[in-house]
Amino acid sequence: MHIHKEGYPTILISIIVVAVINLLTLFLLAPRYPVLAWIILVATVGLLIFILSFFRIPKRKHSSGSDLIVAPCDGTVVVIEEVEADEFFKDRRVLLSIFMSPLNVHVNRNPIDGEVLYSEYHPGKFLVAWHPKSSTENERHSVVYRSLSGREVLVKQIAGALAKRIVNYLKPGDRVQQGGEMGFIKFGSRVDLLLPVGTQIDVAINQKVQGGVTVLGKW
Repeated sequence: MHIHKEGYPTILISIIVVAVINLLTLFLLAPRYPVLAWIILVATVGLLIFILSFFRIPKRKHSSGSDLIVAPCDGTVVVIEEVEADEFFKDRRVLLSIFMSPLNVHVNRNPIDGEVLYSEYHPGKFLVAWHPKSSTENERHSVVYRSLSGREVLVKQIAGALAKRIVNYLKPGDRVQQGGEMGFIKFGSRVDLLLPVGTQIDVAINQKVQGGVTVLGKW
């Protein structure tokens, strides 16, 4: 396991803030209110551990296969339904949505091997990630991949009430590897996939998935 590079600035600032708070607590508060001082020390150290764990990247063996679609993130499947696509595609698609809690690993990964056709950032609101309109009204970044067999899938990184920074590393023309990093979303969010109708879906609502590991479906 290691810490993701996107976490370095946040972690550094957190360490400095926690150190200052704890030093002030030890010298100014502890002599008069030792119990309160211990509560503050434990709470701030716990917060720092949480922040470190948020940016963790566990070592995993990723799934691979030209006919497989793997999860782009850790989280819980919250939507599987047919919808009318309103971005890039002009047809019906299978929408598969994964909710990422603040406790999940938040790196996002390429679900397939192939080429990036489209990569677009959209400013927007910060509704809670499970809100029905978060897919279309929240800040988001959309990427369309074309598989080696010519099939196309859209992956949408969606900001939430806590997640107010989306990072995406891809641009049109990039050749990508299944399971490789596509980006990062900070502090809770949602990722949508728009798949071709007829895709075999191998997960169910409320199922927990792991990015780069869980097979969502097959072409």
